[in-house]
Amino acid sequence: MNIEEALQYGRATLLDSESPEIDSQVLLCHVLLCSSVYLHTWPDKTLSGSQQTQYEQLILQRQQGKPVAYLTGQRGFWSLDLKVTEDTLIPRPDTELLVSLAMAEIQLNMRVADLGTGSGAIALSLATENPTITVLAMDYSAPALRVAKQNARDNKVNNVLFWQGSWLSAIRDNSLDMVVSNPPYIEENDPHLSQGDVRFEPVSALTSGADGLDDIRQIILQAKRCLKPNGCLLIEHGYHQAKQILRLFELAGFVNVHSEQDFGGNDRVVMGQLPL
Repeated sequence: MNIEEALQYGRATLLDSESPEIDSQVLLCHVLLCSSVYLHTWPDKTLSGSQQTQYEQLILQRQQGKPVAYLTGQRGFWSLDLKVTEDTLIPRPDTELLVSLAMAEIQLNMRVADLGTGSGAIALSLATENPTITVLAMDYSAPALRVAKQNARDNKVNNVLFWQGSWLSAIRDNSLDMVVSNPPYIEENDPHLSQGDVRFEPVSALTSGADGLDDIRQIILQAKRCLKPNGCLLIEHGYHQAKQILRLFELAGFVNVHSEQDFGGNDRVVMGQLPL
C-alpha cells in the first residue's frame, strides 16, 4: 500500500476513535520517521513490507484502545519532546496551565519541587525556561523516575535533581521556595477509569481515595512544613474539586488562595502562598 492507502486504512479501521485522521497520521509518521508534511507531499510513496506490517499492527492496537503516546513512546509537552511509557502518565495540554502559572511566580535561584513528576514534564519545562533554579523532581515510582531521567538527558536539562520518595516526607523544613504537583486526584470508583486512554495508565498515578483528595491533603500539609515564608504551592486537580481544595489550603494557613481555569473553562489549578 502507498501512503494515501495507508491513511485510508487507518481512518476506516479507527472509525470509532475520537480522532481517526490524526491518529492515523501520527502512527504513520512514526513508522516512516517523517513529518505530516511528507505524508501530504508524497501520497503515492509505497511502504515497504515491514513498514506496512508495523503500521497495521499499530493501528490494530490503537483500535483496541491503547493510547497513541504509548504506541509511539513519545508526547510533546511545552517546548519538549518527551519519552513516555506505561510507567508514566501521558502529559496532557491542560497541565501546561500549571507550568505557565508557576513560571509567573518563579524568581532567580529558587528551589522548586515537582511532586509526582512521572515523565518529568513539569519539572523539565520549568527547568528549561529558568536555568538559574534548581528543581527537585520527585516520584515514588522508580520506573517513572528512570523515564524522567532519560528525558532530562535527551533534552539536555542539567538543573534537575531526581528523588525517589513519598511526596515531601524526606525534605527539610523551610527549604523550598515553590511546590508544584499534578498528583492523583480521581475517585477510586470513578467510572471513567474504565474508559479511554486512562485504562492503560498506572492506576497509582490516577486515583487517591474515596473522594480523590487523599494525596492532595498530604501534599498541602507537607508543603506547609517544607516551604519558606511566602513560598508558593500550586496543585492541579479535577474539574469539580476546586471548592474543597481551596478550603484545604485556607485551613492549612495559606493566603492569597485562588483557583485558575484551564483552556476548556474548567477549574484546574489551586494556588496559594504561606504568609511572610
